[in-house]
Amino acid sequence: MKRLFIKSALAAAAAVALAGTALAQDKTIKFANQNAAGHPIVQGMEKFKEVVEKNSGGKIKVNIFPSGQLGSDQANLSALQGGTLEMVSMNSGILASVAREFSVFDFPFMFANGKEADAVVDGALGQKLHARLEEKGVIGLTYYELGFRNLTNGRRAINKVADIEGLKLRVIPNAINIDWVKALGANPTPLPFPELYAALEQKAVDGQENPVATINGAKLYEVQKHLTLTGHQYNPQSVMISKKFWDTLSAAEKKLVQDAAVESAKFQRAQARAQEASILENLKKNGMLVTTLPAAEMNALREKMKPVIAKHGEAIAATVTELQAELAKQRR
Repeated sequence: MKRLFIKSALAAAAAVALAGTALAQDKTIKFANQNAAGHPIVQGMEKFKEVVEKNSGGKIKVNIFPSGQLGSDQANLSALQGGTLEMVSMNSGILASVAREFSVFDFPFMFANGKEADAVVDGALGQKLHARLEEKGVIGLTYYELGFRNLTNGRRAINKVADIEGLKLRVIPNAINIDWVKALGANPTPLPFPELYAALEQKAVDGQENPVATINGAKLYEVQKHLTLTGHQYNPQSVMISKKFWDTLSAAEKKLVQDAAVESAKFQRAQARAQEASILENLKKNGMLVTTLPAAEMNALREKMKPVIAKHGEAIAATVTELQAELAKQRR
């Protein structure tokens, strides 16, 4: 009887230990973004899910939440800091609300192409900026590419800079975007992205600005007629994980997640760039009229942006200098 009791007790203890091990190893990551399913950003998130689940043997699950399902960027960032959301990909410039140096990513006409952007975000400056987030409860893992932003509206074709005057444009809710829209004589309306389609449909705003993949993914061609390829801003997207969740991971799990994020970023940027031409064709097929500003008008657009860059650059002068030094190196 005594031997049977000891055997049962040992079996019970082993079961408890195994249950504890499973709980310690099995984790779920909720990964949120504002873009629709099929968008290159979401494709990057899906690649991350594939790699993490494969390399963890299914011990780490990743659930994808596109289309703003878990709220606005601002709500996602707060949830990330609070530990109720594990991962987010969002425009890096939005992070200026927690570390003002990130506003450099909202400066108009800073990058000429994706290669320059890659050198900056994957280099010392990109890493330094992400390191600033840790004290705010967030770990920056890598950068995806949203791309170069372009202007759309439902009122008229934009053939010269003066045509932008008077338009009511939705902008990402931050100071630099509000200021550059004002500098063009337009009226900025800050709105979270999930509210944009309805605002355009109801004509609460005339237009907006986003990369072509985002315009296509959100089906803005249904509520916008005119697309002008201004390429006025380049948006990297920070891929971030909650520090509260990060601290629950073992060293091996952290490496697995970090490596998967980097692998997914390479895949995501390649997808974004490969699909751009076909996405633009799809916008045309869906009725958008596409215009390109003449060189003289593009120069005029850059000139109007310069005072905005100067104003907002004063507060982050060291970051601007470092960015410009890296860009100069790339352009030699």
